[in-house]
Amino acid sequence: MSETTLPRRHFLRGNFLHSLQSETIKVQGFQGVRPPWAVSEALFIQYCTACGDCVKTCETQILVQGQGGFPEVQFDKGECTFCQKCVEVCQQPIFHPVSEVAWRHKIDIKNECLTQKQVECRTCQDNCEMRAIRFVPQFGKVAQPNLNLVDCNGCGACISACPVSAIKLNYPQE
Repeated sequence: MSETTLPRRHFLRGNFLHSLQSETIKVQGFQGVRPPWAVSEALFIQYCTACGDCVKTCETQILVQGQGGFPEVQFDKGECTFCQKCVEVCQQPIFHPVSEVAWRHKIDIKNECLTQKQVECRTCQDNCEMRAIRFVPQFGKVAQPNLNLVDCNGCGACISACPVSAIKLNYPQE
């Protein structure tokens, strides 16, 4: 295993934090969700100082300091309101303009959904402000969810609301 010597400027910018990443992350890449409007993972890790300002200012407290101290979203804690506070408080060049799309991920409803077991539940629809989840009546069955992914903004409201954790994120191929 070779050691890497960083110039002082890179060290002070927090680039030494790369060494804090687990072997899994180094091999497979980061599997979580960065704050809305975050730049690519490579640039995010390069420039983020893991100061925690965005975590402290998050109004719904879904931002947490994850592996290496870098901020990541945990939708099981709630939803993103796109308040833009994380972008405003950050002094580093790690965010796209807020006029762009916040996230590219969309949702997917898995087979664990209660409606697949003929149990009436519309919690995800009730919590989706964008109305990306609608329920279609079925003859002789409970209504089934229908996704309109064009309307999904990736806020996570449905994820945190689902009583059986049947909603997962889908990441588009780049």
